[in-house]
Amino acid sequence: MITKTMSKKEVLIKLAEQSLEGDKFSLAKIISIFENTKPEYYEYKNIIIDYLKNKNLHKGYFLGITGTPGAGKSTLTGKLALELINKQNDIRVAILAVDPSSEVSGGSLLGDRTRVKLPINEKRIYFRSQASDKELGGLSKHTFNVCRVLYYLFDYIFLETVGIGQSEIEIQHIADHVFLVLQPLTGDQIQFMKAGIMEIPDAFIINKWDQEKEAQKTYYALKSTLSFIRPNSKEIPIFRVSAYSGFGINDLIEYIISLKQNSNDLSTSLTKKEIFYFEKWVKNQYGLKGLEILNEKGGASTFLREHGSFDLAIQEFSKLRYTFDSYE
Repeated sequence: MITKTMSKKEVLIKLAEQSLEGDKFSLAKIISIFENTKPEYYEYKNIIIDYLKNKNLHKGYFLGITGTPGAGKSTLTGKLALELINKQNDIRVAILAVDPSSEVSGGSLLGDRTRVKLPINEKRIYFRSQASDKELGGLSKHTFNVCRVLYYLFDYIFLETVGIGQSEIEIQHIADHVFLVLQPLTGDQIQFMKAGIMEIPDAFIINKWDQEKEAQKTYYALKSTLSFIRPNSKEIPIFRVSAYSGFGINDLIEYIISLKQNSNDLSTSLTKKEIFYFEKWVKNQYGLKGLEILNEKGGASTFLREHGSFDLAIQEFSKLRYTFDSYE
């Protein structure tokens, strides 16, 4: 229980403890902290990450779910999350779904939640929507920050992108494994997609297999085209599923479980993600001048290692702002 006499650090640690126990209100507050970009919040984030890292209870595996609008990504993701906890009682699963923001009002419906059917009192699953905030790439500018804390709280994290087109490939920098979800009668579109998103997935999912005749056409069109799109890749899995009827779901679940079981050190994977996103943060905040100074400091990898954490590194780099032309 959080009381008024507790220090800020004690409150943050209590929120982290309650999040590990499955309290969704506490988890929502923690995620809001990680979505906040105010300078004082970097210290708060560091306290939470330190506590969770020392607990060492979870190391999350990130699964990217991307595809065109209407492919059934949300329904499928919810189905997979439920099947995972049914197969493995001792795991926790998070879903982070990104919805598009309006170019006119800037608002977002966050409607993915309405298509994901999850038990209200199930503590092993957590669902969170994010607005894309008109960010290019299919994700939100806050997605990676939230993923950093979800990594220590959940075993599997599904990242569902907005309905994407040809060039929204940001998901490859966060997900450990990317699935591209297609729907029946998209075979004719494959040639148009091949220069972008078709080059990214580690596996394909043809959803809505209950429409079998149309789905078969898409399957054979995809299979015949892959050798041209990805000529130097090994055979890429294609899963035929129906989130509606449950067809093929078990095979996909077994594949997902095997991915994590056979994965290399997940902490190394997280470190690589932090290097990429720290460099991206520097570029977004300070442009090419910022990247130049970062390189003078040994690059993102060295800077992160020297300052001990992602959040402390951001704090320290921000102190260098007097060296930038824009602040002179």
